[in-house]
Amino acid sequence: MRYLAVAVMSLSVIAGGAAAARERDPLAANPSAFIAAEIGFSRLAQEKGQWTAFSETASPEAVMFVPQRVKARDWLKSQKDPAEAVKWQPHAVYISCDGNVGVTTGAWQKGPANGYFTTVWLRDPKKGKLSWILDHGDGLTSAREAPEFIASKQAVCGSRPAVAIEAGGDGEDMAVGLSPDQTLSWTSTVRADQSRRVTIRLWDGKDMATFIDDQVAAPKQP
Repeated sequence: MRYLAVAVMSLSVIAGGAAAARERDPLAANPSAFIAAEIGFSRLAQEKGQWTAFSETASPEAVMFVPQRVKARDWLKSQKDPAEAVKWQPHAVYISCDGNVGVTTGAWQKGPANGYFTTVWLRDPKKGKLSWILDHGDGLTSAREAPEFIASKQAVCGSRPAVAIEAGGDGEDMAVGLSPDQTLSWTSTVRADQSRRVTIRLWDGKDMATFIDDQVAAPKQP
C-alpha cells in the first residue's frame, strides 16, 4: 500500500552545492514539473506495477517505513507487484526557492480504501531529472476532496535562514532534510511504538512556516 512508503534524505547529502548559481536558473522553480512527475509516477504504477514504479522513480538514498525505516531500493527488491496497484492524484505542490526540491501531496485509492500521501522530490540541477526521496501517507476514513485546481506555493527567495535542526527524543528514529538553499525542510520521525510524523516547512521571509504536518498513529497490535 502507498501509505507504507516514506523516504528520507540526510541533510549532509542535499544541503551542499552551488545554491546561488541554481537560483539564477529561470527554469529551476517550476512547480508543474513536480506535478507532472507525481502524475507520471501514478500512471507508471498502473502500467508496470506498484512496486516497480516505486523502484524506478526512487533516488538511491530513498528510504521507506514498513513501519520501521528501511532503504527503499533494498526493500523493494524482495517485493512483488500486487494484482491491483494503488491509484493517486496530487492536490498541492510546495517548492523551494531554487526549485531543486518539491513536495506533492494528495489522495490515494485502492478498492474501497482511500487515504493521503506526501512525496518529496529532488531535482537534478544538471539534468533536470526528478526522483523521490520521501514518500509517506496513511489511510483515511473519509476520502480527501479533490480541489478544482492544484494549489502551488513557493518558498520566499533572497534569504538564507539558519534552519534549526530538531533533536529527536529517546527511542526516536529521526531524519531531517533541507533543500540546497535551505528554504524547504522536511522532518520524519519514527517513535518507539512505530507511530510517525512527517513535517514540511517553507521559508516565508521570516520563519520556516509549517505547511504539512502528517501524523500517523502506532499500528494496531494483532
